[in-house]
Amino acid sequence: MARYTGAVCKLCRREGKKLFLKGDKCTSQACPLEKRNYAPGQHGAARKKLSEYGLQLRAKQTARRYYGLSESQFHKYFLMATRQNGMAGENLLRICESRLDNVVYLLGWAESRAEARQLVAHGHYLVNGKRVDIPSYLIKKGDTLAIAKNSLDSEKFKAILEKTGNVPAWLEVNDDNTAKVLDLPQRDQIDVPVEEHLIVEYYSK
Repeated sequence: MARYTGAVCKLCRREGKKLFLKGDKCTSQACPLEKRNYAPGQHGAARKKLSEYGLQLRAKQTARRYYGLSESQFHKYFLMATRQNGMAGENLLRICESRLDNVVYLLGWAESRAEARQLVAHGHYLVNGKRVDIPSYLIKKGDTLAIAKNSLDSEKFKAILEKTGNVPAWLEVNDDNTAKVLDLPQRDQIDVPVEEHLIVEYYSK
């Protein structure tokens, strides 16, 4: 599968929004978007009025880059969302939020979604007591998550666990480095900066 290997800060500048792809750097003054709040490239600073299609495309690209997904993977989730009850746009975001790598990031067990994806692939986390190394694994209501015991001794995880952050209300973190999925998120609990109806319109053409 093709994977973007360029400077991820350019993706934030292209969308004109913070996608939180670089961990602590995104919340500091070192964030390039704070200094150059315009798209990269020779003509990036030129103001352009987007067409209806352009708005839909930017919404889709923002969401896809926010979760670090390929186009084929994101489209697969959209098709899955259309087969579920409820609004397709909200279903799509809920599916993306339910990915194991995203949940690990939201729990504060990784500094970015990219790092969470790598740590999951290396087998550092357990779901319902079993090691899961598939970043796209979709968690369900009632699932329990934990950091593998042998991973807790590493300096990497000691540094990660020293930091505190806000955990969404649909997740619960315990003092013993375990967590539980209380429910799947509702739309007002999902922070992705997009209007999901534009994504639905994009794929419905």
